[in-house]
Amino acid sequence: MVERSAGKSRGGDARANALTAERRKEISRMGVEAKKARAQMPKATHSGVLQIGGSEIRCFVLDDGRRVLSGRGLTGAIGMKGRGQGVARISANKLIKSSNNSELLVAIENPIKFIGKSPKGRDEPSDGFEATVLQEICEAILTARDNGEIRTEHDMRYAQQADVLIRGFARVGIVALVDEATGYQRDRARDALAKILEAYVAKELQPWVKTFDNDYYENMFRLRGLPYPPEKTNYRPSYFGHLTNDVVYSRLAPGVLTALKEEAKRERKGTKLFQHLNPGYGRQELLKHLGMVVGMMKISDNWSDFMHKLNRVACRYDQTMLLDLEETDR
Repeated sequence: MVERSAGKSRGGDARANALTAERRKEISRMGVEAKKARAQMPKATHSGVLQIGGSEIRCFVLDDGRRVLSGRGLTGAIGMKGRGQGVARISANKLIKSSNNSELLVAIENPIKFIGKSPKGRDEPSDGFEATVLQEICEAILTARDNGEIRTEHDMRYAQQADVLIRGFARVGIVALVDEATGYQRDRARDALAKILEAYVAKELQPWVKTFDNDYYENMFRLRGLPYPPEKTNYRPSYFGHLTNDVVYSRLAPGVLTALKEEAKRERKGTKLFQHLNPGYGRQELLKHLGMVVGMMKISDNWSDFMHKLNRVACRYDQTMLLDLEETDR
């Protein structure tokens, strides 16, 4: 270990001796400027971790009063998982760009430089974004959705996440205002508002779990005589929804299809029927029935053959079960 350190020292001395006088001055100047820039950076006076729907967002309050979120937390909150250029992906996302919010794009592309505490407690330079940027991103995505610009499954997932977050922020905001007006904010638990937000978001996000997988749609295409995969990514004929209502929801239990449609009508645009099922028993029954449906699809030659099999074992609850009279006579 001693020899290695000595070797490193000799190597460093050799590199230093090889530098010209001008280069040494330039390096020294750069070091001074870096120290000066660091000294001028705002510092985080408070830090913590905000839990939102399974995502952890590191957050800070700076000495100039700004509330800041970490970049990775920002991307994770709206469902853009992964490391690296996550924030750059947000600014390049067509849903964000279509909002024509130039101030938002500038804010995303120019993170706030500040001194914050690392997870190990050390002071270190960090990048962050004002907390309101997350809300503005959500609003931009929802504007794109309202303008009919949602094209892919990823886009829909971002829009769903953004919708849940916006409504969660509104709930927490009104609670905080009441607490401030009444003075209760001094007595409530320090993480009370965060718990309200997490409980609401977790409850709302639970139904977004993917339910109808590729196996279901691949067999649906085959039985309907359509090529799979389709030429257009994520393309499904609109009448597939009516077929799904018939082979799945109308056969779960009496009145389920009607109740789900009414619930979806009261809720926001773009929700799926399965998202309004009870997350416990209701979802379990759906998955059990769906597994049976896919199994029957796989052993059927065409749509007519499939429907004949399905009608014999799982009738529609709004119709009398079909009987094969010839088979009964025999």
